[in-house]
Formats: sequence, structure tokens, C-alpha cells
Amino acid sequence: MKSLLSFVQYFVPSQTRVFDLHVPSDQLNALRALSEGKPSDVRWREGRSSVLSENTDWDDGVLKVTGVVRGASLSVNRLLHIPNYGDFQTSKIFSAPLPRSHRGSGVTMDIEPSLLSEPDAEDADSLVSTNDPDDLANEQTWPTEEEMNGGHDDAQDQTIPDARPGTTPKAVKRIPKGMSEYQAAWIIDETDEEDEDGELPSAGRDDDDQGDEEMEEMVEMPVDDETDNQRSVRFQDLDVEEEAEQLEKWRNRKREEEDDTAFPDEIDTPQDVPARQRFARYRGMRSFRTSPWDPYENLPRDYARIFQFEDFKRTERNLQQAERLYQPGTRVTIYIKDVPQEVANTIGLTVFSLFQHEHKVTALNFTVQRNTEYEGSVRSKDPLILCVGPRRLFVNPVYSQLTRGGGKGTNNVHKFERYLRHGVTNVATIYGPVTYGHQSCTLLREGKDPQAPHLVAYGSFLNTDTTRVIAKRIILSGHPFKVHKKTATIRYMFFNPDDIQYFKPIQLHTKYGRVGHIKESLGTHGYFKAYFDGPINQMDTVCMSLYKRVYPKWYQLARQANNGPMDDAMMEE
Repeated sequence: MKSLLSFVQYFVPSQTRVFDLHVPSDQLNALRALSEGKPSDVRWREGRSSVLSENTDWDDGVLKVTGVVRGASLSVNRLLHIPNYGDFQTSKIFSAPLPRSHRGSGVTMDIEPSLLSEPDAEDADSLVSTNDPDDLANEQTWPTEEEMNGGHDDAQDQTIPDARPGTTPKAVKRIPKGMSEYQAAWIIDETDEEDEDGELPSAGRDDDDQGDEEMEEMVEMPVDDETDNQRSVRFQDLDVEEEAEQLEKWRNRKREEEDDTAFPDEIDTPQDVPARQRFARYRGMRSFRTSPWDPYENLPRDYARIFQFEDFKRTERNLQQAERLYQPGTRVTIYIKDVPQEVANTIGLTVFSLFQHEHKVTALNFTVQRNTEYEGSVRSKDPLILCVGPRRLFVNPVYSQLTRGGGKGTNNVHKFERYLRHGVTNVATIYGPVTYGHQSCTLLREGKDPQAPHLVAYGSFLNTDTTRVIAKRIILSGHPFKVHKKTATIRYMFFNPDDIQYFKPIQLHTKYGRVGHIKESLGTHGYFKAYFDGPINQMDTVCMSLYKRVYPKWYQLARQANNGPMDDAMMEE
């Protein structure tokens, strides 16, 4: 029985007893447990109203949903979320009483529905989810797309020409194509594989960044929704070359993860490009926890689009005093504006009310842990499906270390994690709609069958800290060539004297715990003299840590209609 109980608790941790139906007393206890047991409440539904549709009707963009209010009370001024379709506004709410029948007669009398309420123009939530960046206000220091492109170049122009009438495609899909050197230098933050490729495309790849799948060429091509919607799961043989290419990518990815485990954050300094150019966007830090780091410095353009709360906890507490109109158990008909007609054909449609500001986009942090049964590689910025509350989002989370006890240090800087590993709890950061409470979340990865995704990780919502700095660390290593007490000649960390002079102010450290600094350059091949706080060993390794801030990618709303992502901004148009 103990082994059986242990097996059951693996799937249901709250179960504390297993009943043996061969024992009469356990038979009665099992019946009592079934009759008195109550399913535990779903945490993300607490305080949130929902309506399970009994009848739906669509007329000229207005969806009429009739059902009973469940969970919490319903407000006409708050937005409604329809899973897989997005957020919508309510135009009005009517009562929907059931027909009454008189006693002693089989005659039923319909009751005319009455208008209960309409949204208040001043208090009703809008569908605006992002800020509109003001380029003239000098809010952002990140270059615009025109600056990155270097103006309009006919040879590099990737704009889509106007199509002939009647032939306009319904969607646009991006596939690989080449890019200019200047573009390649600026987009190194878009994927982790590109983070270490440096400022020049001629630079060699590092040991931890050899993923060719992220360096594919990109081109835009029109796609018809009708053909894109039809997903085929039949098996297709690949070409020998394509099969070999995919196998090589898989082996490289596996090798990168193993190298990162054995030598975390260590890379080789390139010899064909100056290190001061390759690592120009990195900085040195004397103390990872106390060295100052301005959280508003060199922000990307996406940061101008998100919202920041002055006091998120206070805003969350004020939700308890929000407007409450229709209590659970009230049968109503909700008129929802600007809804696609395909929503009316959804079986078992359920609409959920949102709290105030839950449509706004901000930086979300989740504590997540790997699923022990998932053996695949999970890298930062890998595309995943985030399920939190009633929402499903396509995200590319960035993982960072979780500081126990809620400690942030004095600078709120947290170390970037390249991989989400087993047995370690990390923080996943994304751009996404505001979430309240400690809601649970799951991260899924699509497989060959889109209807059966793999569970990658699970966790809960942490906070909406937009000032959290996720710092990616790289370690340049050198070899002690000559050692004399506390002074040593170091080689193989740099390969020219200009790089040594550029990185001279940054502190050195060894794997055996010594701390030092660069004293002077020797010769023209990158040798330099360093002084340490104690004698070092000839077998020691001299290291220099460099850091730069990384950001997640913009999220996309998961849609069930076409089994593909849709930008949340598209719903507002």
C-alpha cells in the first residue's frame, strides 16, 4: 500500500490515503470521501467571473453570449477574454431570465429581457495594450529600423510591393534570407545563438554559440490562410542533404549544452577581429550584486511600448474595491463588440472577465522549473507556449537566476541562464499582458502533432518588475605563461596590445580565487603582465568576466482558428 500511495502522490500530491476496497471499513470510508469531497478551486479563477455559453448568436460583428455568471461578480466596464481569440469590449448586458410556468397548468410565459447596464465612457477599459513611442522625445537610444538599414537601398530593399487588385495575400510569412553587415551587427540580441557573434559577421563562432538554425537567411513571402490553416501530420521523407543538415544541427546543439555545463560562460577570444569590437557592448563589473547598473540605459524600442506600474502591489490591492454589479448565479446576455464570426461556431465557448489593466503589456517574470520527464534541450529564447490563466501565448522567454529570499542586491542585476536545467528553479522573463496574483503557469513545446504539445516546465507568476536587469556573462580566459610570486605573464586572452589597453580597467580573477588587474602590455602578440593579491599557480586559469543586458522577444497571441500566432496589436485594428 505504501508503494501504491507513493505512486498516486506523484500525480496527486494532496492525496494522503489509499482505500482498500476488500476491507469493509475502507469501503465505507471511500464512499464517505467521495460524498464529502470537494474539488479544490482553480487559483487563477479566484475573483474572476466567467460565463459558459448556453447560446451564442453573431450579428454584424456583435457576439451575443447567453449564460449564467459564475465565479465572481461581473462588471460591464471590464474587458472580456475569449480563449484563443483575444480581448474584447462589452457594449451592453441584458437580463436573460428563464421562462416561467404557472402551477397547475402547462403554460409557460416568456419574460422580456431588460437592459441591465451599459459601459461608462470614463471608467470602461480600452483595448489599447501598448504605448506609442515618441521618437522625437529622445526616450530611446536604440537605433530605429531606418537607421539600421542605412536608408533605402534598392539592392537591400525588403519591402513588399503592392499586389494587383484581387491578388493581395491574406498574410505574410518570413523565411531565411541574407542580411547586410550593419544589420547583422545590430540584431545580435534577437537570439542567443547570435548574441556572441559580435559586431562583424566575419568573426568566428564561439563554443557556446554555434547554433546555425538561428542564423538562417530571412525573406518575406505571401501566404494564403486557407493553405496555411491546413496542417498535415503525414510523414514525409527528407532529402539526404537536409536530413544530414538537421542531424548536424542537433549534434551541435547537444554539444553546446554539454560544453556550457562543463565550462559555463567561457568563450574563446577571436583572433581575426579585435576583441574591443567583438565585445564592444559588454562591460566589466567589480561586484555583480553592488556595482551600479542603470536599468533605463540603452533600452530597446520594445521597452517604450510596455507599461510600468508605480506600485504594482497597491494596484492589485485596489482591485478588491472595484465595481461589482452582477453576482454569480445571474443569467445574462452579454453583447461583445468586434468579434470574428468564427467565434460563434466554437463549441463550449467560455468568456472570462479581466481585471483592470490586464490588457496592458509589461515585462512579466515567472518562476519555472523543468519537467523531470522532458529530456529535450530548453534554451533561452526558444519558442514555447505559455499557458497562464485563461491566456495562451507564443513566447520566447529569457531565463535568469532566482535569488532566494527575494534578494535583489543593490542593483537588481540577475545572471542570465543559457539553458533551463533539471532540478534548478529559474526566472522566465517575457513581454506579455499584465497578470495578477500568484497564478500557476505551464510552458509547452509543440511537437509533430500540434494537438499534443510536450510539457517543458511549470511554475507560477512572480512579479512585473520592468527594472530587472538580466545580465549575460561571458568569461575570457588566459594562460599564465610565466609566474613570479604575485606577478604573472598572461597569454591567449588577447592577441593585440590595443585590446589589452581597452580592457585594462576591468578586474581579473582566477579559478583558484585570486584577484588581480592588468599592469602593462608586453610585445605585439597580446601578452601582458598582471598583478594579483597573492601567489598564483602555474596550473591556474586567469579569467575576465564581461556582462551585457539581454531582453526577451515580443509575444504573440495563440489562436486556435489557424493554429498559428497572431500579434496582439492586430486585434486592436
